[in-house]
Amino acid sequence: MKLARTIRFDPSDLNVFPAAAEEGEWALVGTFCFADIAPEALTGKVKQAFSNGFLGTGSFGFSTLVSIVNASADDVARLTDEVASAFVERLGAPDLEVARAAASEEIAFMAELCGQHKTGTLLTIQRQFGDDGITESFRSLSKADSCAEQKIWTMVADDESANTG
Repeated sequence: MKLARTIRFDPSDLNVFPAAAEEGEWALVGTFCFADIAPEALTGKVKQAFSNGFLGTGSFGFSTLVSIVNASADDVARLTDEVASAFVERLGAPDLEVARAAASEEIAFMAELCGQHKTGTLLTIQRQFGDDGITESFRSLSKADSCAEQKIWTMVADDESANTG
């Protein structure tokens, strides 16, 4: 199964979100975090998280980018437990059984989204309020086009005339 982990190319997430996800956390789409927020209440860093953030499952912080990775059955089981516990502790789910069902749905949605792309693909999210509530759109940047694959250094031979003198 393919899922996503948070990735950070620069420190901007630390400055633009109310809480930034740690690099390498499992990530979910996370729109449920905004289900009870009225559009006019979205301001500042919360608005930025709403508009452009994936949810890191360990910290419940946000990440602008996620990278698609392979996840084992054990990874999915641990993630389900982690998210279910967070739903009870952080979001007030009535019990672990209800929370586990909701966690499984969120993980399945992320797996469906990630399953459309190759491992290493980067994803971004854009959310907005529409006539029917919150809408989401996703953009992908394939691994071959991603920053991780671009050449950033060029080796040049020393110019011997510059070293004499």
